[in-house]
Amino acid sequence: MVCVAAAGAATLGCQQTRRIVVTSEPTGALVTLNDVEVGRTPVEVDFTWFGAYDVRLSKEGYEPLWTSAEAEPKLHDQPGLDLLAAFVPGGTETIVEWHFELEPLVVNQRMLLDRADDARSMLEGPEGGRD
Repeated sequence: MVCVAAAGAATLGCQQTRRIVVTSEPTGALVTLNDVEVGRTPVEVDFTWFGAYDVRLSKEGYEPLWTSAEAEPKLHDQPGLDLLAAFVPGGTETIVEWHFELEPLVVNQRMLLDRADDARSMLEGPEGGRD
């Protein structure tokens, strides 16, 4: 937190802290916000702008999750009130929490083998051998 003082006297205002906290079940998922990799869950990241974020989570053995999440302003973040909040001793803090559930990856062995056979057939061509 950064505070500004007038001639070493009373505090005029403190900078607001804004953080997004992303958790998941299971933990350890790689998180990407608006195409920027931010870490593995649980992860906290500073943010500047409110609004919609593109969110991707991935973890080996689980279906990747592509979604969006909203960082909504609190009352003290509303235009006008945010100026007054800048003069609150100690500053203000906004924490946005998002939790995501990842689904286990289901591999259909038969479908996977059929796709491999189809790919092999396309590579071998109509005569059954490589070109």
